[in-house]
Amino acid sequence: MAEKRKLFEEVSGPRPAVQPVGVLIAQARGARRGVRAWLIVLFVMVAVMIAVGGLTRLTDSGLSITEWRPVTGALPPLTEADWQAEFTKYQQIPQYELVNRGMTLADFKTLYWWEWGHRQLGRVIGLVWALGFAGFLLARQIPPGWAGRLLLLGALGGLQGAVGWWMVSSGLGGRMVSVASYRLAVHLGLAFVILGLLAWYALQLGRSEAALMQARRGGERGLARLTGGLLAAVFVQIVLGALVAGIDAGRAFPTWPSMNGEFFPSNALYTVGAPLWTAFFENPGLVQFMHRMMAYAVFVFGLCVWWRARHSAHQVTRRAFGAMAIVLAAQVALGIVTVLHAAPWHLGIAHQVTAVALWVLILRAGHLARWPVTTSLRGARI
Repeated sequence: MAEKRKLFEEVSGPRPAVQPVGVLIAQARGARRGVRAWLIVLFVMVAVMIAVGGLTRLTDSGLSITEWRPVTGALPPLTEADWQAEFTKYQQIPQYELVNRGMTLADFKTLYWWEWGHRQLGRVIGLVWALGFAGFLLARQIPPGWAGRLLLLGALGGLQGAVGWWMVSSGLGGRMVSVASYRLAVHLGLAFVILGLLAWYALQLGRSEAALMQARRGGERGLARLTGGLLAAVFVQIVLGALVAGIDAGRAFPTWPSMNGEFFPSNALYTVGAPLWTAFFENPGLVQFMHRMMAYAVFVFGLCVWWRARHSAHQVTRRAFGAMAIVLAAQVALGIVTVLHAAPWHLGIAHQVTAVALWVLILRAGHLARWPVTTSLRGARI
């Protein structure tokens, strides 16, 4: 007869060891911190890439490499014969014939190194993303729900490379001496989208999911919506800035507040043998006029958002919007100075770098509006 079991006797053998809750939380924090650090590295690299891209445009170096070789192009010309072959290819495009005819091989090398460095940095960014994503995936360190978002970054990076070649190819034929301005605008706009996602994801991973859920209860939805509208307006302004850079419109009207004595340039709608709509992309007067008017609108809108944020109950949020307003004012002032000096390269690149800073500060302010940080009466974070 089978022996009777005791009331509290284990019937299924020893239970598997269960990790303490504290250990699981520590592992989750470690994964989020690691992924966040990787994203911050990518963010810095993309920000540098935007600056290098701006310098490449301002030095007219973007067309010096006439082929798209994503892998083999990583090696620059190594012999004098290789350099001469690359120079010969460049001599066959309109930019050489119409602008740089007679340039020396040494001058060509300067252009080439700028564009090669630009493309090489893009390759390095892609490699850092691929190695990081694969490493976190194999180590099972990607936080739950984040694999798709991190994969999206890689897909957008690959798309950016293709858009870059689509942009360069526009300047290799016909009578083009630079890339098409609208393609430059797409290229820069996508760069800011990638940069914005990197910044937003880093902000999200800076706090635990539990902390974000708790902070959301104190979020200011109205302020967050206003900040989203401001971000969209600034994005439009960035795209218009790319159109200005694409046709050197910043050098056409070196006066302010008028445009060579006029509020609206008299030839702003003038086109030669082309539909009227092309003036919005190719007429320097109209393109710069749109950029100026949008700057005024963004400035006023930004000040209104800042004024609204002054009434926030959260000190960190108020400070974030204050920093945003300061950089916004500096960007407008820098834009005016750049115009008055006919957009020299050092002011042009400073204007672009400040746009990056403003973009990130708006994102940070918007994030804090949605997920505010609570502080004590003495200002310490709770």
